[in-house]
Formats: sequence, C-alpha cells, structure tokens
Amino acid sequence: MPLSLHAAYIPSALQMLGTADHLMNKAEQWCTDHEKNPSEIIGARLIEDMLPFTYQIKSVAEHTAGSLEAVREGIYSPDLNPPPATFAELRTKIADARTLLKTIGEDEMESWIGRDMRFEFKERGMDFTVEDFLLSFSQPNLYFHASAAYSILRMLGVPIGKMDFMGAVRIKGR
Repeated sequence: MPLSLHAAYIPSALQMLGTADHLMNKAEQWCTDHEKNPSEIIGARLIEDMLPFTYQIKSVAEHTAGSLEAVREGIYSPDLNPPPATFAELRTKIADARTLLKTIGEDEMESWIGRDMRFEFKERGMDFTVEDFLLSFSQPNLYFHASAAYSILRMLGVPIGKMDFMGAVRIKGR
C-alpha cells in the first residue's frame, strides 16, 4: 500500500511540534537554573543576520498548521506579524498548531493531491501541487526552523542533545 500524504506529513509535523515544546521546556529550566532572563533566549540568534529563537519556534507552527490552513485556500503567504515575545505565547502557538493537525484526517489530505498550491512572498511566487508544497517546501522548512531553534539553545549552553531534537520517534509496536 502506498504511503498516504497524511502519513508522510502529519506524524512528522506533530513530532517536530513536540520537539519545539520540549526545547522550550529545556530553555525555561535552564533560565531558572542559571538565573537568566528568558528574553536572553527568546531574542537569541545564531548570527546577526539570522532570525531569533522566537521566530524559529513560531515558524515550526507556521510550516505545520499554517501550511495546512493555506492548502485549504490554495495559497500560502508567510505570517509577517512579529513572533510571540514569551515562552507562554510560543507554547500557545505550538498548542494551537498541534490541535489543528489532529483535526485533519487522511481522507481530507488525500483529496488535496494534485491540486494547485501557490506560495507568495513579496513579489515572488512559486507554483506547486499540494503534495509537492507540503513535502518539498513546508516540511523541509519546519525541520530547518526546529534545527535552528535547537542550535541556538546549544550555542547558549543549554544542555540538550540529539534525542532532544528527535523527540517522540515512532517505534514499531508502540
């Protein structure tokens, strides 16, 4: 049986939303343990021209729930609103994304296959099929932003490792 679009996208997106939550928990605990202001992490960047931790976490939600909402409309434009400014606001963004993903069934996603999907940002646009948008644009973006958030925390000295990034892997029999 071929892999469904739902199976190719939703479980991995939920896994990375869990990773985002876990990274925020580790970051908050580190701030408490080291008497650091959470804004030191929220605004931290890997390098000056890269966006901060808060944007990276927001983007995990955007490239999961935001992408799926956009598929229903046939067009995706990035959310250019400022990212949340606190861990609590970031958690709400991630929780809302998780809730939306859990409402999307396999039949609905399979009905999207072959439909047109457009990405627009400023004057640029790219045309996709829904499945190519989700699997070749959205999914790599959500991994990129989760990885960037992880890397920011590692750079700051937060004690995390590979399994903190991997999150809840889907082990046979569970």
